[in-house]
Amino acid sequence: MKYDVKDLKLAEKGRLRIEWANEYMNVLSIVRKHFRRERPLKGLKISCCLHVTTETANLAITLKDGGAQVLVCASNPLSTQDDVSASMVRDFKISTFAIKGEDNKTYYRHIKNVLEPGPNITMDDGADLVSTIHKEKRHLVGNILGGTEETTTGVIRLRNLEKKHLLLYPIIAVNDANTKHLFDNRYGTGQSTVDGIIRATNILLSGTNFVVCGYGWCGKGVSMRAKGMGANVVIVETNPLKALEAVMDGYSVMPLKEACKKGDIFVTLTGDRSVIRKEHFELMKGGAIIANSGHFNIEIDIPALEKLSKAKRKIREFVEEYTLKDNRRINLLGEGRLINLAAAEGHPASVMDMSFANQALCCEYIAKNYKKLEKKVYKVPDFIDKNIAKLKLESLGVKIDSLTKEQEKYLDSWELGT
Repeated sequence: MKYDVKDLKLAEKGRLRIEWANEYMNVLSIVRKHFRRERPLKGLKISCCLHVTTETANLAITLKDGGAQVLVCASNPLSTQDDVSASMVRDFKISTFAIKGEDNKTYYRHIKNVLEPGPNITMDDGADLVSTIHKEKRHLVGNILGGTEETTTGVIRLRNLEKKHLLLYPIIAVNDANTKHLFDNRYGTGQSTVDGIIRATNILLSGTNFVVCGYGWCGKGVSMRAKGMGANVVIVETNPLKALEAVMDGYSVMPLKEACKKGDIFVTLTGDRSVIRKEHFELMKGGAIIANSGHFNIEIDIPALEKLSKAKRKIREFVEEYTLKDNRRINLLGEGRLINLAAAEGHPASVMDMSFANQALCCEYIAKNYKKLEKKVYKVPDFIDKNIAKLKLESLGVKIDSLTKEQEKYLDSWELGT
């Protein structure tokens, strides 16, 4: 078995943390029991490019229990938990290629490592795996039945491929499942992003001016949590509907140049590039803190910040202090990468439970239905989404009502009126 991890001696700590996360992943545990019994992925090779965390480890174990050969690499150089990757190799015999802080060369070498055996299913978080196949490894496509995509950024990239008729195999957009983006993006990103900022800086959020760039589901979650901790939240948007929604939710909305003059903390969550750039750095107050929680580190124009600076130093573990030529200081968190994974532990296991149950069940769906699928980006089948919600409620001990036959008839008819 091939692998590349920091140190196998870290495995014991990782194994215990994987077990702890599993205690809060009740839906995935139900899926795992089903997989052990039915073995729906038997004989398939699944290549995964995901954040290597305790939750991902439990997903990989579930896929393996379903009969698959699983290979995992990191989808972000700073998101890997080295004790987890060690345990995945030592304790669960899963080929893992992930080291926290790996450079770009190592990052892409690891992507090629998980593609080497020739996958039947790809599982992505940001579409770097799919992008590598389309650019450099097109010969692998003949063996690929389909793939899944975990995050908004990746879905945007894949839909662009589909629009241009360049997508080489079907992909299920797991991110678009209601049991994923309504919960993972909002509650998971909301809590873990604020957690990462506080761990990195140890600042008090109460009373600060907290600028959120992007009011999608992730931005909504971060705004909600920051407001709950007493911050004055300002929303920056380019979409008029989302901006209007932010206004109706009680937030201040303004252009970024205006927000730069008053902001203490800035967080990007857009999925786009160069959101905070030269003209914004030039307007910020001294001591401003900048973080990203929108997947790739291109949301903050770090090269522009470098050019404006006369000095840089690492003042805390995840804080780089840039001194500008006018002596103002700007603090960049986690090298501009996902702060919730760079400085904290990512989403809580209980919310990733639903996301990764979607991933596992979508792999089963691809294995059973790949002959019917076209080279398109598909939504998660509705029956999978609803079943996961049902199982989650059951695991929480929550019961809900059912429609009466009369109500069902009314909803299904057009004849019945007032």
